[in-house]
Amino acid sequence: MNKQIVVVLVNLILLTGCSGTMSKLGINNSELAACPETPNCVSSQAHDEKHYIEPINYSGTRQGAHDSLLRIIESEKRTEILTNQENYIRVEFTSALFRFVDDVEFYLSEEQDDERVIHVRSASRVGHSDLGANRKRIERIRSRFYK
Repeated sequence: MNKQIVVVLVNLILLTGCSGTMSKLGINNSELAACPETPNCVSSQAHDEKHYIEPINYSGTRQGAHDSLLRIIESEKRTEILTNQENYIRVEFTSALFRFVDDVEFYLSEEQDDERVIHVRSASRVGHSDLGANRKRIERIRSRFYK
């Protein structure tokens, strides 16, 4: 009986660890949070090749881009929109098998010199490598955005 209790407690501790803790997220001086050193994060505002990913360019109004992006996000599986503002969307994506949580942010920056971009950041809360899952997710969203 004691062995079963220990096994259950160990499993609960391990599963709780899968949810991880959230970094300080949001927009600070027109910037999303920097990626950690681990390779399980991509950002369009990163300054190194390992973490950098292109922002999503758009034409039209920022509100139109926001609405299109929101429809795409809502159609994705295992998502929870935590923040939905005019220029910022924050989403949690949860993996199917192990229930790992990734924090994803979209920042619809102010137009500058006719440039209209959505900056993105997608990062795993736990672990070291995500086997490219965050990069693939952003590229999938980008491809759907341009359809």
